[in-house]
Amino acid sequence: MFGPAPTATAVEHDLVQLLTPEGERVHHPEYDVDVTPEQLRTFYRDMFLVRRLDMEATALQRHGELGLWAQLLGQEAAQVGAGHALAPQDFVFPTYREHGVAWVRGVDPVALLGLFRGVDNGGWDPLEKNFNLYTIVIGAQVLHACGYAMGMQRDGVVGSGDPERDGAVLAHFGDGASSQGDVNEAFIFAAWANAPVVFFCQNNQWAISEPIEKVSRIPLYQRANGFGFPGVRVDGNDVLATYAVTQAALRRAREGQGPMLIEAYTYRMGAHTTTDDPTRYRLGEDVEHWKLKDPLARVEAHLRRNGLADEEFFTDLAAEADALGERMRTECHALPDPDPLGVFDHVFVEQTPELAAQRAAVAAHRASFAQEGGAA
Repeated sequence: MFGPAPTATAVEHDLVQLLTPEGERVHHPEYDVDVTPEQLRTFYRDMFLVRRLDMEATALQRHGELGLWAQLLGQEAAQVGAGHALAPQDFVFPTYREHGVAWVRGVDPVALLGLFRGVDNGGWDPLEKNFNLYTIVIGAQVLHACGYAMGMQRDGVVGSGDPERDGAVLAHFGDGASSQGDVNEAFIFAAWANAPVVFFCQNNQWAISEPIEKVSRIPLYQRANGFGFPGVRVDGNDVLATYAVTQAALRRAREGQGPMLIEAYTYRMGAHTTTDDPTRYRLGEDVEHWKLKDPLARVEAHLRRNGLADEEFFTDLAAEADALGERMRTECHALPDPDPLGVFDHVFVEQTPELAAQRAAVAAHRASFAQEGGAA
């Protein structure tokens, strides 16, 4: 019923890669980038700490401190590389798994925990970080991203020639979300408006339990051709390649050249979320195969082989990760419970009479319990 998955040779042929799984630096004729040793160490540090963040949050969920957690194990390079490609004025629309991009944009990892603990809808200011709140509805954020990009056009901050002012939008979604109507409608609007939006698809091979061959009979990046804008496939486990391709795509969008689709070809090493059991639908040997392409291992190998980081760097980083884990555990437990009446406070900019009446009724109902000596 379904066409075969792309062969390994076919995938490698059209894959932009700058750092091999063995840590060897290679070059690409169209997408390449010069990075300093300090930048390489920063990329590695961010990926290392994001992986620790992910591990701590998973452990917190297993201990009953979070209701749910969406893991990113194996996707650190795709997210950290894309995050570093952003300019300060660019705006990001994430799914619920972009913890690495959030980290690079300066979102406190404890703020991410509030949503999954159920005490808030996102503990950061999107306008302060230029990083929107997480979106749970699959694919919905891609339409929001397209609309925001069209708004940037109308504000005159696209294609003006001022690199400090011109901006673009980065819209994240997964391979499964590429089947959603919202995503395809966003492609249509973006193509029509020539909107400054980069569609960033993390193809981690599994739409929960559905494999990629049931999602698309062609490589996902080739779908862009049907909408009239370019697409490219990048090794999503290669932080340098992801950085280079995303940087080029965002620069193109800021200059007014329109949308682009990036398919970051990667693999979800963990579960879809902590409610999922991936051993029920995929082979352990596939996971072992992808472990050889670990995004952190290849950067570490490159750093060590070329003498770009000493042992003190790795020792200090491990200590920093331990401190991050301890802070996440401590501050997660200290997150305050929300005010039950707070659900009424941010529905509209100006509260309507009907909403005010509902709020007053709920407040009176809760007060009645307190007067009777019960719990409010």
